Amino acid sequence: MTERIVSSLNSTAFSHSPTFLLAGIPGLEKEQFWIAFPFSIMYAVAVLGNITLLVFIKTEPSLHEPMYLFLAMLAFTDLVLSTSSLPKMLSIFWTGSGQIGFLSCLTQLFFIHTFSSVESGVLMAMAWDRYIAICYPLRHSTILSMPVVLTLGSVVLVRGVILVSPMCFLLRRMSFCQQHVISHSYCEHMAVVKLACGETRVNVVYGLFVAFVVAGFDVTLIVVSYTVILRAVMRLPSTEARLKAFSTCASHVCVILALYIPALFTAFAHRFGQSIPHHVHILVANLYLLVPPMLNPIVYGVRTKQIRDRVVLLFLQRKGT
Repeated sequence: MTERIVSSLNSTAFSHSPTFLLAGIPGLEKEQFWIAFPFSIMYAVAVLGNITLLVFIKTEPSLHEPMYLFLAMLAFTDLVLSTSSLPKMLSIFWTGSGQIGFLSCLTQLFFIHTFSSVESGVLMAMAWDRYIAICYPLRHSTILSMPVVLTLGSVVLVRGVILVSPMCFLLRRMSFCQQHVISHSYCEHMAVVKLACGETRVNVVYGLFVAFVVAGFDVTLIVVSYTVILRAVMRLPSTEARLKAFSTCASHVCVILALYIPALFTAFAHRFGQSIPHHVHILVANLYLLVPPMLNPIVYGVRTKQIRDRVVLLFLQRKGT
């Protein structure tokens, strides 16, 4: 009887908190009000740029090709990724409204980590598309037909859902008996795990497993694709054509690095970066959700001739009227 009473008391003491409190950027509580202004500008650029891309790709029949369909997937992913975190983040910075319900926190965590995986997968698919277009131009439309493109997009999305869902289920089964302040600007997996009672080794190991599976597989295919592409470019007879191809590849690689460097930094800093100042870690994690969604429409959209010509044509038409 006594054991049952003790067990009941423990389960009550360690039950889920109705709310967590997101701290924002610990160590920069005064500065984060001003940090929110460039963040909001970057978010506005990301939203406007990605919506514009989606509208152009949808309304222009000549853009209904594999490359642009992957670009549309990337734009939609960027919108979900940034919108799932930035509005709440800005409310913390400007109004101090850091409270978030447990289920809302899990939902935010699910969307952020799922669509981070999706973004990585879409970039990998785009690299593969460029590889086929350059190395097998005559077979490009046959290999990457519309059903194949849609299947790839679906597989990337399902992969993200399957890999991230166990994180949420594991957290849902855990109890939180410490203070319920998340030292972060959004509900990041390891930041929430650190508040849990009891053994968290499974959560830590599974989080690393997901990071290695997603980054390891996608980065390997991206590196292989661009290595083969560069070898093919080096064989081009025209110097101008080589320089143009190098410029395009360099800009794409910059976007890829802007995603993977902060993502891997964030993943490992929680587990092994005790010497890294906490505010540096949080700032990098925040920029990880802002910089790629802002850069992608510029690099993949504005630098793409068909989209750039369409934008100029639309501008001239409106100016003429």
